[in-house]
Amino acid sequence: MSYGGYTQLPSGSTDQDNRRQQVLANTYNVLQSTNESIQRSNQVAIQTENVGTEILGELGEQRESLLRTTRRLEDADQELSKSRVIIRKLRNEVLYNKVVLILIIVLEICILAGLLVLKFAHL
Repeated sequence: MSYGGYTQLPSGSTDQDNRRQQVLANTYNVLQSTNESIQRSNQVAIQTENVGTEILGELGEQRESLLRTTRRLEDADQELSKSRVIIRKLRNEVLYNKVVLILIIVLEICILAGLLVLKFAHL
């Protein structure tokens, strides 16, 4: 019988040789199962590494996407700030125009009242 390069001793051996042979066979079996376990562990480690690499790639893409979105939001915020300033200026202009229009109307009413007073005062 052969175990990984080890052969069984000739059949005339003693009990001690048989025990050594049994220990050798058990040791070989343990080594084989350990080797298989290590191979399975290596496969799991490789698979885990591949999954981790894929996840890192996806996270990198998501990071870039979030950075682009952040830049767009910052640009939109700046545009909103500019819009607020423009709207505030327009509101002030509208208010100024209303005040001027009211003053013109009041002035015209005063002129009309003055003309009426002058016309009826000379009659």
